[in-house]
Amino acid sequence: MVRRSSITSMFAGSPVKPLQQHMEKVCECAGKLPDFFKAIAAASYDEAEEIQLYISKLETEADDFKHDLRMQLPNTLFMPMPREQILDIVRQQDKIANVSKDIAGIVIGRKAELPEPIAALFIAFVQSSVDAANQAKAAINQLDELIEAGFRGREIIVVQDMITKLDELEHEADKIERQLRHALFSIENDYPPLNMMFLYRVIDWIGKLADVSQRVGARLQMLLAK
Repeated sequence: MVRRSSITSMFAGSPVKPLQQHMEKVCECAGKLPDFFKAIAAASYDEAEEIQLYISKLETEADDFKHDLRMQLPNTLFMPMPREQILDIVRQQDKIANVSKDIAGIVIGRKAELPEPIAALFIAFVQSSVDAANQAKAAINQLDELIEAGFRGREIIVVQDMITKLDELEHEADKIERQLRHALFSIENDYPPLNMMFLYRVIDWIGKLADVSQRVGARLQMLLAK
């Protein structure tokens, strides 16, 4: 007897389970970044490299899940959520894992240093972006209830509130990013220019995590509007 893949098995229970499982994996990926940057701040590069390798492993697992989902998702899925919209959400979710992997890989490759005066604020910024990703995951995890409710009733309000909270978290990440840039500007003359330019670039990449997470929420909002 040929054993069915875990993806196929999950489709038997709920067509959105693979989507939720993929989001779980990409958020696990992003969730390692605060510890990664704590290790960087402490100049514990061996520990940071271990975390970076784990993030890379998680990103590969997320990719496998994404590819299986695309292959298993029927072209004529009978549900109030079109196939293309599922795939569109997957594309946005996938960017969370990709950006997380890229950030860790580039930072460890350069053995970047986090100046002590900004280290705490930098890690707070990383955490704020991860919080946005986790809020997007919480909204995605409501899809089963949304479908059962026929995209009507109280469940719509619950998900709308979650998306509103996601927007607030993205704005909070933007606020901390501005504070961090100002703090970095105030000390940049005390450090090598190339190091400072690199940190500004890393800040851009971390900001993308919150931006992409907000886009996941925006895709859900489009479903609610239909």
